[in-house]
Amino acid sequence: MPVRIFGHIPGIPIGTVFPSREALRNAGVHSQNMAGISGSRPEGADAIVISGGYEDDEDWGSEINYTGQGGRDPETGKQVEDQTLTRGNLGLVITRNKGLPLRVIRQVPEGYRYDGLYQVADAWHEKGKSGKRVWRYRLRALETEATLKGTGSHIQLPLNDTGAPGTPPKKAWTITRLIRDTKKSRELKERYDYTCQVCTTRLEGIGGPYPEAAHIRPLGAPHNGSDTYDNLICLCPNHHLSLIGLDGSLTVHPTHTLNPANLKYHRDHYSPEE
Repeated sequence: MPVRIFGHIPGIPIGTVFPSREALRNAGVHSQNMAGISGSRPEGADAIVISGGYEDDEDWGSEINYTGQGGRDPETGKQVEDQTLTRGNLGLVITRNKGLPLRVIRQVPEGYRYDGLYQVADAWHEKGKSGKRVWRYRLRALETEATLKGTGSHIQLPLNDTGAPGTPPKKAWTITRLIRDTKKSRELKERYDYTCQVCTTRLEGIGGPYPEAAHIRPLGAPHNGSDTYDNLICLCPNHHLSLIGLDGSLTVHPTHTLNPANLKYHRDHYSPEE
């Protein structure tokens, strides 16, 4: 069985178009000829194809509400059965829990276009438009669409129509997105066996344990923290925003050194005023 690759496939740049699903599979970008989700338990999902086949899908480019697999009538596109947390649906949850990158491929008139890496930010189930339970996944781009044009980390959103009469004209905005190193976050969680460094709790969610890797000094302006191990800490969701000012001590693995300057920065900027 071939090794599943999470992340870019070497030699396949963002924007590459493949003429068929078979070509996608032969290139190692997506392993399934029919299913939209490539992956399963226990490894996780490494890629998805967005083809417009599910009525509950919502695609805004850099963010996607993706519908899981199963229960769809292939002729009408309607959900006729509830979806279950199995196969690729469970694989996407595991990808979220482990913080793994997900390759996103979109069907286009020319075939199938590789649009880069996304993060599975959330997973939940709800009743879809047809009244059947569907699994939903919130996906966020780790690399922006403008990467397709070779313009670095900026995305140009063309909104050139003026809308209906009497509505304000739309403008084009430029957005800069930081690309986080999910490999570091994943390794940190494994180092602490998915337990919180504050309360030592190991929360079990759908698909397995679910801790979060938090930056002590936040990334991006104006904080400009670094995406490095000495600025990362493994927390349960309850303590993600409450690192400083808690009773008790912080558990620190012998191989994990925290930068005192980052701790001081967090204390100076986020602790209650005295």
